[in-house]
Amino acid sequence: LSSMYNLPPLGLINLATALKDTPHQVRVVDLVLAIRQGTLKMSRNIYGDCADIILAHDPDIIGFSAQCTTYPAILQISKQIKDRKPAAQIVLGGHNASFLDTETLDTFPSVDVIISGEGEVTFKEWVTACDEMRQPTGIPGITWRQGRHIIRNEPRELISNLDSLPFPDYSLLPPFSAYRDACELPRSIAILEVGRGCPHRCIYCSESLMWRRKTRTFSENRLVAEMKTLHDRFGAECFLLAYDQFTAHRSFVEAFCRLVIQKGLNHIPWYCISRLDSVDAPLLQLMREAGCESMCYGIDSGSRKTLSFIRKQINPDILYERVVETANQGIIPTLSFVVGFPEEEREDIDQTLTLALRAGIVGNNNPLIQMPTVLPGTDLHTRYGNVLVRVVDTYFALGLEFDEGRRLQTDENMINAHPFFFSSFYNLPCRGVPLQELGAIASYFPYMVRLYPRSFLILSIEYALSVSALFSDWMEWLKQHKKEESMEFTPRDIYAHFNPFVTDLMEKMGPPKRRHFSDLLRYETVAISVAEHPMQHNPLHLNLKEPRTLKPVKNGKLESKHLTLIYR
Repeated sequence: LSSMYNLPPLGLINLATALKDTPHQVRVVDLVLAIRQGTLKMSRNIYGDCADIILAHDPDIIGFSAQCTTYPAILQISKQIKDRKPAAQIVLGGHNASFLDTETLDTFPSVDVIISGEGEVTFKEWVTACDEMRQPTGIPGITWRQGRHIIRNEPRELISNLDSLPFPDYSLLPPFSAYRDACELPRSIAILEVGRGCPHRCIYCSESLMWRRKTRTFSENRLVAEMKTLHDRFGAECFLLAYDQFTAHRSFVEAFCRLVIQKGLNHIPWYCISRLDSVDAPLLQLMREAGCESMCYGIDSGSRKTLSFIRKQINPDILYERVVETANQGIIPTLSFVVGFPEEEREDIDQTLTLALRAGIVGNNNPLIQMPTVLPGTDLHTRYGNVLVRVVDTYFALGLEFDEGRRLQTDENMINAHPFFFSSFYNLPCRGVPLQELGAIASYFPYMVRLYPRSFLILSIEYALSVSALFSDWMEWLKQHKKEESMEFTPRDIYAHFNPFVTDLMEKMGPPKRRHFSDLLRYETVAISVAEHPMQHNPLHLNLKEPRTLKPVKNGKLESKHLTLIYR
């Protein structure tokens, strides 16, 4: 369940809201919430059960929003619905469908229409055409089937004024508290859509392509009014600001923050996404005053060669300064790294992991390491779609484990048969490091960054070892000493076994030249025990999806001095 979405589906809410002034009855069905609440059971017949839930409303039109993991499931459910009610019109939207419109209609006959890009206006026009029993000829932004022919209408122009869209009507879904309780979230979280688009050209990103490399934002007044409505009327206790370019324009961020403070809403925490080069200490201070509690920096790589390959124009050298500035304001930074691009050698991956370790040393942060996800429409998909392999499941391949923790065989068959459609379930071959090793690094290296960044970095420098190879040696050592076939382990395993691993390594390689190393290792071990004391009662667990839990908390019984170490 942890890999499933845990917030209300804003895209579907927007579409349903757009139809409120029409004579149609609209229902939003959140099947993921039903699974979490236990009203929809995970089983081999789950897609048939989903179809039962949907058809119980006797719909004439069924719309799905398809993203990465959900695409196979949506196509399976669509077939179940079409088999039972052939007259029902099934329409898909979302990134996957937008970039695979004609291919989807050609391959999966249960789908009738694809809405590409923004759907609020297009969906309403298409529903009206269905209501009037006329062909959707001339409706921009749709791809549809006319007999045996597939027709792609001209693209629709982007909505120039996002404020023209109505407030999303969350009364169409259960309250935020239902999501909070079912998903075991600390607070009721609402998505606040700040804007759409991205001007950059990163090789792996479909966001800029979806919005044609243009950016638009809602006005500050609209955003703050929506925050107040969601808080006062629907009980939102926290906001996730959805917009990758939130801090791209300083004046916009400053105006938003000042209005939040002026309206007295700065007691409500919020999260956002930022670039290293678009914030500084004064802006971070204002954001914190306005309620910003956590933010994600997209670092991607510590290798300049890799940054050039992915067309990421950012200077990673400013990372340490930003981490300190952000943490000093009481904002927890999440640092997002990606390892395993096709052209990367082990040295490139080591540079990224070293960057993560050094960032862990200089400030409190939440590291996130991922393997590349190949999304339809991106240059990665175009250039490497014919060499994809299935070796390890990345984060964006999880969420369909409905058969006792495994995927349904029907899903596996569909994914294996159509790598072009389901590329997020595949891996890019990496020149320098095997995919299994990359998968383990992505899953577990963040624990090392959080717990022993100084000691681990010193070990790699002291013995002139590759950071990634040293980490793989550590995992193999742990596997042998735990006597388990699985490579899975927890932060507690690091705490319990890292010191013996270091002892064995020193016996093999000789004592380190840096005399302070033993004291440093002891310092980090004590710091872990203090942070989680008493460990015998509270299992050590770092939830990388909940940065709120990573706030530094001072132990009243402890007085310590700040330790700064510089490695060259």
